[in-house]
Amino acid sequence: MLMFITPLTRPLYAFAFIAVDLAYRFSNPVPELHLSSQTLHVLFLFLPLLWALGILPPLDALLLWGMEQALVFGLGGSPMSSNLRLLLMFSLSTSVAVCNYFIPSTLGVVLFSVSMGFLLSLDLSQVHTLYVSQLLTPSSFGWTLGGRELLLHLILLLVAMAEGGLLHHFTGPAQSLLQAPISYLLLVLFCVCWAVREIQEVYVFGGVFLNPFYPRGITNVQTFKQKSKGLYIAAAFRRILLYLVSPFAMIAFLSMDKSVQFTHRVSVSVGFTRAFRVVWQSSEDALLQMVIVVLLRFAEGNTILSGWDNLGTEVQLLLVGLLIDRLRQFMAKLKFTLTVLVTSWTEKKQRRQSAGILLALNASLCPLLLTVVALSALLSAPLLPLFTLPIFLVGFPRPQRSWPGPVGTACPCPDSVFYKQMIGSLASSLRTAFARGSLGSLTPGSHFLGRFQDRMVWIMILERGYGYCTVNIKGLELQETSCHTVEARRVDEVFEAAFEHPERIGFSHGFNSHWGNALTPCATLEVRVYSDARNVLSGIIDSHENLRKLQDDFMKVLIWLLLRYGVQKHKGFLWSSQEGSGIWGMKSQSSQFPQTTCNQPPETVMVESNISSVKFRQDSSSTTSFGDWSDEDDLFGPQPARRTVALVTAEAQPGHTTLETGGSLPGSVEMDSLFENMALSALQPLQPLGLGIGMPAVDKGLNPELFRENPHLNFSCPYSEIFNLPPGWRTAPLLPSCLLSLRPLFPEEWFRFTLGRFGVAVQGQTSEDMNKALKEDEVLKELHVKVALSCLISLGAETAFNSPSYIYRVYCGDVPWTEGLDWLSSSKELYQLTLKAFRLSFKLLFDQASLGAMESHEELFSTLEDYERDWYIGLVTEKGWHDGVLQEKPFLFSLGHDLAMGTYTGRVLTLQEQLVQVGHLNGEGVRGQWANLSWELLYATNDDEERYSIQAHPFMLRNLTVQAADPPLGYPIYSSAPLHFPCL
Repeated sequence: MLMFITPLTRPLYAFAFIAVDLAYRFSNPVPELHLSSQTLHVLFLFLPLLWALGILPPLDALLLWGMEQALVFGLGGSPMSSNLRLLLMFSLSTSVAVCNYFIPSTLGVVLFSVSMGFLLSLDLSQVHTLYVSQLLTPSSFGWTLGGRELLLHLILLLVAMAEGGLLHHFTGPAQSLLQAPISYLLLVLFCVCWAVREIQEVYVFGGVFLNPFYPRGITNVQTFKQKSKGLYIAAAFRRILLYLVSPFAMIAFLSMDKSVQFTHRVSVSVGFTRAFRVVWQSSEDALLQMVIVVLLRFAEGNTILSGWDNLGTEVQLLLVGLLIDRLRQFMAKLKFTLTVLVTSWTEKKQRRQSAGILLALNASLCPLLLTVVALSALLSAPLLPLFTLPIFLVGFPRPQRSWPGPVGTACPCPDSVFYKQMIGSLASSLRTAFARGSLGSLTPGSHFLGRFQDRMVWIMILERGYGYCTVNIKGLELQETSCHTVEARRVDEVFEAAFEHPERIGFSHGFNSHWGNALTPCATLEVRVYSDARNVLSGIIDSHENLRKLQDDFMKVLIWLLLRYGVQKHKGFLWSSQEGSGIWGMKSQSSQFPQTTCNQPPETVMVESNISSVKFRQDSSSTTSFGDWSDEDDLFGPQPARRTVALVTAEAQPGHTTLETGGSLPGSVEMDSLFENMALSALQPLQPLGLGIGMPAVDKGLNPELFRENPHLNFSCPYSEIFNLPPGWRTAPLLPSCLLSLRPLFPEEWFRFTLGRFGVAVQGQTSEDMNKALKEDEVLKELHVKVALSCLISLGAETAFNSPSYIYRVYCGDVPWTEGLDWLSSSKELYQLTLKAFRLSFKLLFDQASLGAMESHEELFSTLEDYERDWYIGLVTEKGWHDGVLQEKPFLFSLGHDLAMGTYTGRVLTLQEQLVQVGHLNGEGVRGQWANLSWELLYATNDDEERYSIQAHPFMLRNLTVQAADPPLGYPIYSSAPLHFPCL
């Protein structure tokens, strides 16, 4: 509905101005109306300028801002995570205030206000979700909605109603006397809760001094937990005081107040509704407000301030709450203003030719500058630095979310999977930190920044209630641009200064040297996340000894996979060809990560990417991705087309289709351009013409007929049929003499050992006679000899893997054409097994070069089982890599090639609990920069990608803040839907 109101914004403003003038002309003379008419006549002339500067809000933003302000400060609620929730909550809260006004009995008003304040402060919209999660995954108390949680909330509601009703009914004339001890109790509770919350953070007193009790210089998760046990005990004590003791103390204070007798006045009715609501909705803020009212009463003594005292306690609390919020906003905006002013001169890269003039103008017009800051705080509107220069305007008022669209829009890319994987563990750590108070006082509109390796997590608080908190988590792009890198380095410096100091610090090192920065470190969270390690493989992949060893390892791994294939087939766990292509296949990236628009939620994109398949273009005349034809003139005639496994696989499909290709991940290599500058050493050496044709066979005591195809195999052991291979795998178009010459490469001892291990698994019990019969079955052995050697020849590795570039090509599945490649690619399952065997053998080579050679068959067998169970070994561009991250495989390995450096790299992802450092951002600085971004792109149309206002700013974190904005103005690569955290 609001989108239809937006075009009427300007006419409605003009109509409002005219309406005041008409009311003045056709009504009795009223001095205030006369003054308003004269003022609006002057402002009417400046309406075009106000619209151009973006000071007058669109009507939808004005209505939402008005409802949010009324809900928070008038009715005691919280900003909402969506427009619909805001509208519903505003309607319900207004209904409660109206009911309070019409309820005749004061006792009924107390009971109704207490009960509705408690119920509306809960996140009732998540009851079904929490109940379902309790049925599926029962967890510890408080994190889901089970029988214990329901019983606790019911007890709290009944006790609160009983307390309020009994105190109001029986205190009578002694109300003022009994309020005094409750007032002292509130003072004690506030001081204890504030002190315990402060020591939970790494900095105290507003981020100025280092906390001597916070553990620092610790990188191990277990050590950090042990060092933080004392803080955890203090946090548990705070939770009891804040969530169980403080609300009842505040209800007692309100129930015995004399202003309850005047609930039939509108102001008192609204204030009464708000007071009993905010006790639960934001217990910490309510406690502060009551303490200030109590202190004012103590300071007042016997003096009577008629204007203040006649307001009543509930209205006093409303005004104090509004004043505290505006004062906080003023101080945060003033700090943001000083940061912009000072850094415009002190930072060389931020200093412009006009910097001196702008500073002089701001100094000379200091009262005007303070007025702008105060007006911005008074309206709860963002302070807009024009083009992020020290020229300040008041942005138009808008809700705390800042953006009109739904929460959760992003511009996903392949790297988004890392944020999607860590979101569950991060959510669990965040709700624990919220409950402990490790991230300070949580208010909707607060922003936090988390940092781990090259990942940045942006956290925004959307709602806050009794025992729950709603947040939005965004993932920023990994370090690529220079602006991102500069600000990421500053974030690292700020966190290192806070968390990397030794346990004992001197007085001179106890200050926050980065206090002027927009980021203030808060705490460290334990998050289950992937650590990313990259190693240069120089000395490993280019070693001749390793290249020779790779051939032997490949044969052993392939035999292990062939025998394991029989076991899986026997047990019914054999994967289908479609599943195999998804796990070990070479799907093009265009099928894995389809192009999406920036306004799609990441969940939609991920679902689409999971169900997408490889698309083919049905055009028999089209060329392959490597090109069969060239427009270049060749002095020596046309060059033959390169035949790779991608081409052969495509030709094997009906219709001779071609594979689509897509963009690659950052740091990966585009397959189409891998061989443009291929070294000659990577090519297979030319074979003499007629090799293996008419040459005399060498008799090595083996019958060449064993290598000929025999459709009926007579196994000597009945269990051998389990390890039989499909007939098509035995039909390689290779000469028997060629297989005979490579017969010594087959590791017979390893074959018998592996066969014995798998034989025991198939039989279900140890049988020495059966194992012996399996190992002595010559037909079974020669069957595997033929298939394994045929795969070896099809890869072109009958001599050895002769160069690093050749290894990389085979690892990527781009095998140069060989005599048996057509046969190998025609069987999708055998091709997947062969490619998997090569990748596992390379990972085996990598581990042996780093950790030492395998000393026994038993060690090799257990290592391969470990690879199969805990590892994904492939390429970062494959869907299997994406799925492995989401399934939280313990380890992932990929081989890469850095074309710029000319080196090969190994990338290992390890899933483990890591310490993620989190800091609090200046929320008003974020809102101001977002307001400027919106003004630039919507009013000034300054969409230059290299514009000044998005360049790196180490103090304001300008580039990161722009990234975190909602699309289309920003470009976070991941954004979660609103996450509701129980944090009781």
